Amino acid sequence: MNSTPLASFAPLTGPIGFYPVVHDAAWVRRLLGWGVRTVQLRFKADGHTPAEIEREVRAAVEASRSVPGAQVFINDHWQLALAAGAYGVHLGQEDLDTADIGALRDAGLRLGLSTHTPDELARAQAVQPSYLAIGPVYPTTLKVMPYAPVGLERLTAWAALAAPYPVVAIGGISLERLPGVLACLRGGVDGAAVVSAVTLAADPQQAALDGLRLAAG
Repeated sequence: MNSTPLASFAPLTGPIGFYPVVHDAAWVRRLLGWGVRTVQLRFKADGHTPAEIEREVRAAVEASRSVPGAQVFINDHWQLALAAGAYGVHLGQEDLDTADIGALRDAGLRLGLSTHTPDELARAQAVQPSYLAIGPVYPTTLKVMPYAPVGLERLTAWAALAAPYPVVAIGGISLERLPGVLACLRGGVDGAAVVSAVTLAADPQQAALDGLRLAAG
């Protein structure tokens, strides 16, 4: 049986801002070297052995330890993140039914939770996470989503409902759309996650630097 959360998760140690989500630890290292400080490793289990998954998680965690201010989150693999001493984990709504939320909280990990509706937002708030993700803001082809895009108007309204927790907007956010998304959020507190905007860019480093500049206002 999972532990019942009795207190809030540890707060973030810095602003979220520009938040790339990447598929391997090499990208985590690269982005930290370019000045990005909030990164998520989303290393999917399909096609990989448990040893390969553990190696990627540990490599991402190790990369963060030598970078002051790094906030590296591990998507899904909460047991490995816990064992590796990760800064934080990012989980979906379905993970709330199986993850040992109490163990993660007690170990001092930060927790980000995905939400797609006001009901999910309320459920996630009850866990008292470190931040709440809202999306998809725009249509995305990278992942099949059973939810309609939130759009900027609802993003603004739902981000207000999410207070006092920091909000991460996610889903279909390009560098061109980033200023409009950030205008819906609280500058210096909230942030926007991007996936292909960096990893599929012709010049990923320049894309990362542009994202940081846009997020800084």
